[in-house]
Amino acid sequence: MLGMIEEFVPVAAERGYELVPAKVTQVMTEEELMAQLPGYEGWIIGDDPATRRVFEAGRAGELKAAVKWGIGVDNVDFAACKDLGIPIINTPNMFGGEVADVALGYVIGLARDLFLIDRGIRLDHGWPKPPGMSLAGKRVALVGFGDIGRSTAKRLAAFDMPIVAYDPGNDDDGGIGGVERATWPQRIEEADFIVFTCSLNPRNRHMLNAEVLASAKPGVQVVNVARGPLIDEQALIDALQSGHVAAAALDVFEVEPLPADSPLRAMPRCIFGSHNGSNTKDAVRRASQEAMDKLFGFLDS
Repeated sequence: MLGMIEEFVPVAAERGYELVPAKVTQVMTEEELMAQLPGYEGWIIGDDPATRRVFEAGRAGELKAAVKWGIGVDNVDFAACKDLGIPIINTPNMFGGEVADVALGYVIGLARDLFLIDRGIRLDHGWPKPPGMSLAGKRVALVGFGDIGRSTAKRLAAFDMPIVAYDPGNDDDGGIGGVERATWPQRIEEADFIVFTCSLNPRNRHMLNAEVLASAKPGVQVVNVARGPLIDEQALIDALQSGHVAAAALDVFEVEPLPADSPLRAMPRCIFGSHNGSNTKDAVRRASQEAMDKLFGFLDS
């Protein structure tokens, strides 16, 4: 939303509100939020630490309501909002297709070594022709079967890739051919790709760890378009170094932006993103309008 903020300022003004953009690239610190938030009536939350301390500071000032932009809510203390009487909601089902597009792009990029070819031509002035992997028949362990997961499954199924989906919140196949269900990490040894599209919660942090990776098929490839802490990064690094994991595509990380000294940067068979899976102009307009409508609805009531 910040990248297109000039488009949304007049929309807010028409509703009688001044929309003030945060001067930040990724997230504000808890201390920064505690210092600034009390001066505002509403808060559209990104990936910032929306903790009890932050909400308490805001409530002691002018804060009346908040909306979490997007679907992920692992950074938001909803219990604190309930205790403090702050109305809050998120904006689900806004960009399942957009994130699924990126997930599929990563699967194709890994399977055909497109990133290595690009680097070989661009940086080494070579003409590499690595043998790739055909996708048809390759099995995917799809972790998360909500809006993003089902959108991803539809795309993978179109490539004739059988899917084992994991999600404790439902047990159906979404009406998508080729989808089977299992409880994590059952059948992980069958997967050629492990793709994460689920939300983060206290129960699934580091769900892909050294033990699970040891059970996975040698040469498995990992894609994460969900949340970084779902994966134990050190365990993944170890598996990449040993070759047990052939390659990984990570749009998200345990610490963002990815630190300059992260050992992941030394892993040649990785594609990195910038937590940008949902970022298309169409999706940003859709989610931002929804966030503003919900926030102004709270403030107008």
